[in-house]
Amino acid sequence: MTKNRRKTIIRFLLLVSTIVSLFFVPWILVKAWILPLPHTVQEQVDEAISHGFDGIIVYVDEAGKPPAFYTAGWKDRDNKIPAAPDSLFKIASISKLYTAVAITKMAREQRLSLDDLLVDHLPELKDRIEHSEKITLKMMVQHKSGIPNFTDNAAYWENEPENGKRALDFALDLPASFEPGDGYEYSNTNYLLLRNIMDKVLGYSHHAYIKQNILLPLQLNNTYFSLSEVNLDDVMSGYYVGYKEDVKARDYGMLATAEDVGKFLRALNNGSIFDEGEAELYPYVFEHGGLVIGYQSLAEYDKDLDTVVVQFINTTDFDGYEWNLSEITISRIFKILRKAENE
Repeated sequence: MTKNRRKTIIRFLLLVSTIVSLFFVPWILVKAWILPLPHTVQEQVDEAISHGFDGIIVYVDEAGKPPAFYTAGWKDRDNKIPAAPDSLFKIASISKLYTAVAITKMAREQRLSLDDLLVDHLPELKDRIEHSEKITLKMMVQHKSGIPNFTDNAAYWENEPENGKRALDFALDLPASFEPGDGYEYSNTNYLLLRNIMDKVLGYSHHAYIKQNILLPLQLNNTYFSLSEVNLDDVMSGYYVGYKEDVKARDYGMLATAEDVGKFLRALNNGSIFDEGEAELYPYVFEHGGLVIGYQSLAEYDKDLDTVVVQFINTTDFDGYEWNLSEITISRIFKILRKAENE
């Protein structure tokens, strides 16, 4: 084979590989990034609907300004009810922030210590969770325990509504992801166990403790722990791509309005949520996202802008790019706010 022929073949193969790689590019994400940045948050919220979302609620709290609310799309697409800013929404893993604050308060009260071991509180798990005698509560709060994530177990999703009632079973008797303290892996099992420990230490539900020590002091009157506490008509409908079913009747933990989540996040970031000595103990992050079937949420804080943004979107697809599109949308909202600040 001649040198020129080899070059021709190589060039052809490179061209083919380029064409093939372009086929797999998630163009919807590229489009979302490169679209001209709108002038207003409302325009960005409207644009988000064009990405395939059913409905969106955005709450913006800029320091020194009254909070602003933006909506687009549907609260209930079947009944053509527009998205409403005061709708209740399933906040999913944003609830971990409330748990982390509550366990910090309990530590300050010396009801427990963040250095306590998992087996100190749940000795029955000694032979069912690897390294349980080395795992501290702080490691669990920070996702540094190595305890497997039950939602990563494929068997859990075979019948998720029923398996959710015994979620811990899907993390037991499995090898640890790493030695405690030697790595990081986001694991819902950590917080499932932490809440069990809180209930055991308190002698009553941690829900009541969070309400008494976080919700009431901050006047978060539109935050709840279960669908059983609310009128279902007040809850934003939730949709999964490819399915017609409205999943809002499925109970997935905490619900809140965007405003309540925004007030909570503001208090967390400015420290007003803490009593004396608690802020120094707090071991977790200061913003969070949440994802459950039909609902995805982001609650973020920009220190330079001193601004909180809460974004609720009622459309999910675990096999698609909906989460990425949600992150792009909120990042563009912050860009719009920064641009306005500098003008």
